[in-house]
Amino acid sequence: MSTSSKRNLATFLLVLGAVVFGMVLAGGLQLTVPGSADQDRAANVSLSATRMASEHLTTLPSFADLAQAVDPAVVSIQAATIEKGGRRGQGQGQDPFEFFFGPRNRRPQQPDGEDGTGQPGQPEEFRSDAGGSGFVISPDGLVVTNFHVVEGATSVKVHLGDRDYPAEVKGTDKATDVALLKINAGQPLRYLELGDSDAVRVGDWVMVVGNPLNLDKTVTTGVVSAKGRSIGISDASFENFIQTDAAINFGNSGGPLINMQGQVVAIATAINWGAENIGFAVPVNTVKEILPQLRDKGRVSRGYLGIGIRNLDFTQAQAWGLPNTDGALVQSVEDNTPAEEAGIEHGDVILSVDGRKIKTTRDLIGYVSAKGPSASVTLDVWRDGKTVQKQVKLRERPGQNEEEASSARPEEGGGIEWLGIQYQDLTNTLRGAHGIPEDVQGVVVTNVTPTSPLYEQALRPGSIISEVNGRKVSSVADFEKTIKSAKPGTYLRLYTVVFSQRGEPAPFFAVVQVP
Repeated sequence: MSTSSKRNLATFLLVLGAVVFGMVLAGGLQLTVPGSADQDRAANVSLSATRMASEHLTTLPSFADLAQAVDPAVVSIQAATIEKGGRRGQGQGQDPFEFFFGPRNRRPQQPDGEDGTGQPGQPEEFRSDAGGSGFVISPDGLVVTNFHVVEGATSVKVHLGDRDYPAEVKGTDKATDVALLKINAGQPLRYLELGDSDAVRVGDWVMVVGNPLNLDKTVTTGVVSAKGRSIGISDASFENFIQTDAAINFGNSGGPLINMQGQVVAIATAINWGAENIGFAVPVNTVKEILPQLRDKGRVSRGYLGIGIRNLDFTQAQAWGLPNTDGALVQSVEDNTPAEEAGIEHGDVILSVDGRKIKTTRDLIGYVSAKGPSASVTLDVWRDGKTVQKQVKLRERPGQNEEEASSARPEEGGGIEWLGIQYQDLTNTLRGAHGIPEDVQGVVVTNVTPTSPLYEQALRPGSIISEVNGRKVSSVADFEKTIKSAKPGTYLRLYTVVFSQRGEPAPFFAVVQVP
């Protein structure tokens, strides 16, 4: 064999060896063309939740502009309750809100003396103050808050800007924990628009604005943690809370839960007393459904079937021969109710109402409640493997609005009873009893009722009113003459002095508007 042939053969063998070595090495490192198993693995990448999430990463937002814009429409609410004969709620069992979420922010106060009027033998008067938040929803002064903020209140005030406005309770609904107030500010107000809580998604950013622990206009942020929560603090039929990790504390109740577009999507309502970052809010769509009735009637009338229902799970759907878990399973039918009269039985599965498909019990409850009493509905019911139709004439849902908050006006009568105070001329005995120096002139206050407009301004027995609108007062006759000559709607400036146990004077002005 020639030298040239040997060289060509050696080169061929060298190339062949390199190819074989390369194939062996690639196979060892799993660099060969993927087979069917690898193709399946690649196809399953599309199911990776991690990869899907990484495609939607966003930067953290700033809430500064949003907070600045909505701030003028958020209010604080003070509700005062006056009761005679015992403290609020005495002997009535514990408030379910307090049982589940801890003590509510009420401050009971008892006036000095044997009873609330200073007269022995009369029923005692007790005053309880509660605070909360709210938000304006119309330029003419409609304000939304929670029912439990104003529940049983004798008087309600709304603090907006630097002013307090007396509020009229237009309507309340205990079942959904919603109340509608009205204030007259004398000018159009900044208001918040109501959004769509159904469009809110778990993970969406939200902001809460309110007055927790009397810290005015506090802003907290977080995300929607869950939807459709039922936590057993009110009527379970209507509980549909949005859960959030935005901080909600005492005093936030009634304040808005706001989306990134500045719309209200829920009302901050409650916290879990034993946990952190678990708060609950009433969806704004629930509020929108009942607002017209609260505004026009002061209460909510709802349609009623008289059945106990639950959602279907997979096993139940199989047992009932249904293709999916859509529908409402009837667990019980109450006696003498529209459902019983229409022939609804326990074990029925309600698939639709008036042609509208029922996916969950909330679909049925919401539709029937909105129809109102005296309306008729057609139910498609799954029974014994086939669908039957039932016509039902609805009635008023019982037990609704048994407790409605109401506003109260100062008592009217002869003289100046609306002031709610008792007073008399200074005598030597009174000067000695209250430590009043000889050179101090005026009338001494002997009692202040909790309903007095001066009660909240620290006027107490022993206070000396020495001037009214700059005019000195030396006797009861002077005081009453000045008060009675004031025109309705005008303000009275009462220059008042109280003395410490060491005899040190502490003067202040108490201001009251003449009714």
